[in-house]
Order: sequence, then structure tokens, then C-alpha cells
Amino acid sequence: MIKLIQSEIELNRKILLKTLSGRKMLAYMKAYGAGYDFCRFYRIDDESGTGFMFIINSTLIICTDGMLEATDEIRFFISMNLPFRIEGDSRILKKICLPEHYQVLNRTVFELVPDENNNDFSEEYVDFNPNLPDVYRILSEGFPNIADFSLWYTDTSHRCRHGISRVFTYRGCTTASAVFDIENVVLIGQVATEITARGSGYARQFLKWLAYFFNSIGKRAFLLALDIRVSFYKEIGFRETEKEIVLERLDVEKESLSKGVLSNEYK
Repeated sequence: MIKLIQSEIELNRKILLKTLSGRKMLAYMKAYGAGYDFCRFYRIDDESGTGFMFIINSTLIICTDGMLEATDEIRFFISMNLPFRIEGDSRILKKICLPEHYQVLNRTVFELVPDENNNDFSEEYVDFNPNLPDVYRILSEGFPNIADFSLWYTDTSHRCRHGISRVFTYRGCTTASAVFDIENVVLIGQVATEITARGSGYARQFLKWLAYFFNSIGKRAFLLALDIRVSFYKEIGFRETEKEIVLERLDVEKESLSKGVLSNEYK
């Protein structure tokens, strides 16, 4: 049975804290609660196990106790909502029989490993509280299909005010965000450098510094990479911790459609 969640106490923190996807669900619950149509939470109870689903705008996240099966009810829920992206428990995602307009993308989870020899980095050029319109300008060059400014600004500023997210810039031309910070685990995302500064090595230096920065305050930082970016993060020295899959619509144009490579295992 799938049931709409009305309050945070209906979430099982023990299950959700096991994965980055689950922590993201907890982060958005902390930021928004359960009272918004664009941010909805569901509990799944079945004789095989328990799980939770979370829809934020056009992304669906599925987290389970590791026992829940890919039920017909979950498949029907997806077919009714047709989210652009589906992520979370890869065991469930592999068993969902979806319409042909979904593709499977590979994604790698990396842990940011601090590099004590990042001597080229100048911390005085880090802005810990940048002007968000300037951040959006950088992101819009790296992510042409990013949400319009008003939606992005409202969501980002809201999460920052609630202590869920942080936004950084380096030298005014490279940016990265802590998408969430839940119980000393941080997810890094929205990494971009404006076009005129690309090739400078700023993103590489900045990510190495972020690894050092979060490690120095007792936090573990992770990021997610589709296949096209995996070699870059390996070269930096970040540690691969997990492989997962993501399902994305083929009939909706988004910037990530051509960035993943479907392996033979899932064809």
C-alpha cells in the first residue's frame, strides 16, 4: 500500500540514513515539511518490506529497507506520475518494467578524498556566502536546461536558510553546492565554471579544497557522476564507493540525456 505522508515522524530515519538518496529525502523534509504539492513523500508497505518515495518537482526517489519488491503498485504509481528522473534503490529500479521512453544511465558515487598537497589553491578567493544571482549566471552556462531563475533562487535560498544547503564560489567564476548536509554527510552538486574560465583548472582545485574543507570539520563529502565525468573525478583522486543506475525520460529534453552510457548489463 502506498500512503501519502503527512509529517516527518512517519519517515523511518534508520532506513533513510543508510543511503545518500534517503538522506536527500530527509533533507527536503527538514526544509519543506510535507505540505507542498511539488515536494511529496510517500510510505510503501508490502508483505515483502517497507520503503519510501519522494517526488521533488520532476524527480522521483525510491528508498527501501532492502527487502521491498518492485510491486505492481509502484509501477502504476510511476506510470501515473511519469517523472523525468527516477533514482534511489537500484535493485528496485532494475526490476521496474517501464515504458520505452525511459533510458537507463550509469552513475558512480565518489567520496571526496582530501589532498594535503593542494598547494595551488588560494582560500582567500573562496566566497562562503556568494550572491545567488551570480551563482545562477555561472550555472546557466554549465547547465543550459537549469530551472528558471525564480524557481532555482526560491529553492536554493530556502534550503540555505534552513541550514540544509551551502553554496560556494571560487574566484567568482567556479561554483559548487552542498546539496544537503545531514548528520555529517554532505552531497556536493551543481559544480560549474563559467565559459571564459574553463581550462584554468579552477574546478579541480576547488573540488580538492572542498574535500579538505569538509574533512577538516568532521564531515564526509560525496558526489554523483554520470559516466562522462567518472575519469575526471578519478584523476582528482576521489574514491569510487558505489555504482548505481538512474532512469530518465527520453521524450523530454534535459541536459543530462546524452551524458550517461548504458552498459551491456542493463541493456
